[in-house]
Parts: sequence; C-alpha cells; structure tokens
Amino acid sequence: MESLLEVSDAGLVAAVNAFERGRGWAKAAPLPWYAVRVKSNFEWVTATMLRDKGFQEFLPVYRAKVRWSDRVKETEKPLFPGYVFCRFEAEQKLPIISTPGVVQVVGVGKQPVPIDDQEMDAIRKVVRSGGPSMPWPYLQVGERVLVEKGPLKGMEGILVQVKSKCRIVVTISLLHRGIAAEVERDWVRPVPGSPSSSSHRI
Repeated sequence: MESLLEVSDAGLVAAVNAFERGRGWAKAAPLPWYAVRVKSNFEWVTATMLRDKGFQEFLPVYRAKVRWSDRVKETEKPLFPGYVFCRFEAEQKLPIISTPGVVQVVGVGKQPVPIDDQEMDAIRKVVRSGGPSMPWPYLQVGERVLVEKGPLKGMEGILVQVKSKCRIVVTISLLHRGIAAEVERDWVRPVPGSPSSSSHRI
C-alpha cells in the first residue's frame, strides 16, 4: 500500500512539473508606468521616498559637465527634469500624491494616464546602455530608424544629425519630451513607411 502511495505521489509531482514546464502558471501582468510631476530639484528625494514606500520608481539621469568659478565638475542630472516615473494602480494613487515633492500624476483631469510601454522600454534601454545621452526636444517628424547593432539594438527612434555625430531620439508622447542617444550611422536602417526626409540637420 505504501509503495502505491509513493508511486501516486511521484506521478502527481511529475504531472505538476510537466504542467509548469509546458504551460506555466499564470503570471500577473506588470503594473503600468505613470509620470509623476514633482517640485523643482525634488526628483531624487521623491524617487527615494517612493522606493521606501515599496513602489518601483525610475529616475533616468545623464552625466553633464557643470562649470564652476574655478573648475568644471561632472554631475548627474535628470533626463526628464521635474518628473519621476513610477509603477502603481491608478485607483491607489493616494500614497503617490501624498509623497513629499509630488505635484500631481500626469493624466487627463484627475485620471492618471499610463506611459506607453514601448516608450518606457526605449528610455530604460538607453539608460541601461551606459552610452552618452541627453534631454532633447520632442520630435514628431523625421526619419524613423531601427537600431540593428550596438547596445541599443532592436530600438526604434527618430534619427537626427548634429555636426558629424548621429543621434537617435526616443520620446515620451504624453510629456512631449524626448532624449537623444549617440549611435553610429551604420548601426541603423530606415523603418519602412517613415518620412523620406533623411534626417534633421541641426
């Protein structure tokens, strides 16, 4: 009798393992990203407090040179000044708006509007790449390209040219703001259907 129970238990475990490998257990969808408007120079303070409350926050920064009276110092600055990105349920925004430094959650009226997932993925990919990046004016027109090589491989954006350097601009439509990251010209190819104008020259 004992051996039959052992076989039965072993069969049950095997069946469960097979189910997990084949179909997997249902996973909860990740919470949407929202743009949180904060007071000037409160980006780091607010981001830290949101993290301490248990929220997943994201404060994208870039390295910039600041000239002082006697020297030039390199420091970190927000890529989107005045904003911190955070994941949460829209119906449970009270802990967000009660955080020191928060002005509002970006949306329509009092209803928060989530950031497009592809736009957030692109911004996070630029930051993770570790390459040079900087804030950039929002662009709606230009040659849309796909990066085929380098740390930004697989990302789409708008190609601009500054002197001899090429940059790919990715934007957050809801904020009408963007950032630019440097790429090699032979790393990108046009996306079918993009405007025929080759690039913006600045």
